[in-house]
Amino acid sequence: MRKTTFIHKALVVGVCTAIGFGGIMASGEATPTAQAASVSTTGSKIVSLGKHFLGRPYKFGASTSTTRNFDCSSFTKYIFKKYGVNLPRTSVAQSKVGRAVSKANLRVGDLVFFSSGARANGRNVTHVAVYAGGGKILHTYGSPGVTISNLNSGNWKRTYLKARRVL
Repeated sequence: MRKTTFIHKALVVGVCTAIGFGGIMASGEATPTAQAASVSTTGSKIVSLGKHFLGRPYKFGASTSTTRNFDCSSFTKYIFKKYGVNLPRTSVAQSKVGRAVSKANLRVGDLVFFSSGARANGRNVTHVAVYAGGGKILHTYGSPGVTISNLNSGNWKRTYLKARRVL
């Protein structure tokens, strides 16, 4: 009987290891691969929620308690909060949370920051967006309001400052 129990346990451990969950059984914590998959899923859910607001009007200083209109940081604050991430109110404050990530290593759900618009001097954060994958950002500004733009062209390429990972 002991030999059978040992073989059964060995098979269970072997199967779990083969599918990448050996770290979960051994330590009770997710493996780095499982953690990355979870973060990727959350980032995709945040972007998906944000897309429901495409075309919603932009209003500087918009309240964080409404979805009738948004400014850039009230938009990110709102969609991240729905998934348990409490961001500060302003783009400047949001640019200081999480950890730095290079443009080359962006993941869906990363925050990206720009110095653009009337208050920009090329070094100060004046705008925040969410990286949506495939070189695209989800954000809101002026007209058309909530929109998807190309991170690697035009104004957004010129005014890009940095990115932060909060997931």
